[in-house]
Amino acid sequence: MNLIISIKPQFVSKIISKEKKYEFRKNIPKKPVEKIFIYSTVPDKEIVGYFECDKVIEDTPDNLWNNFSKDAGISKQNFFEYFLEKEKGFAMEISKLTLFNDPIDVDDICGFVAPQSFKYVDYDF
Repeated sequence: MNLIISIKPQFVSKIISKEKKYEFRKNIPKKPVEKIFIYSTVPDKEIVGYFECDKVIEDTPDNLWNNFSKDAGISKQNFFEYFLEKEKGFAMEISKLTLFNDPIDVDDICGFVAPQSFKYVDYDF
């Protein structure tokens, strides 16, 4: 099983440049996944590649920031706004990043609906 996650283009750029080595989430998938496809949201609206996740860390937002801020690819203000009023969060390690030579325009995928956060898929691109 694979996963598609929605990420804003500004953070996709930081993943590509390797400034962002962790993807932070309020919730994570309950099922094991092989590949996590990166959907770059509006205005890009394309799937740029995928990564594997070797490690998921669950902790308080304060501890996540203290431990991973240098590889977060996000400002402290944006990080804490995202986790506002949350007692826990998750840091997904981005490992084995694979970028597509030609990103996939989701307008070309029949029936594609962008996930609010993430969505399980049983297909590969």
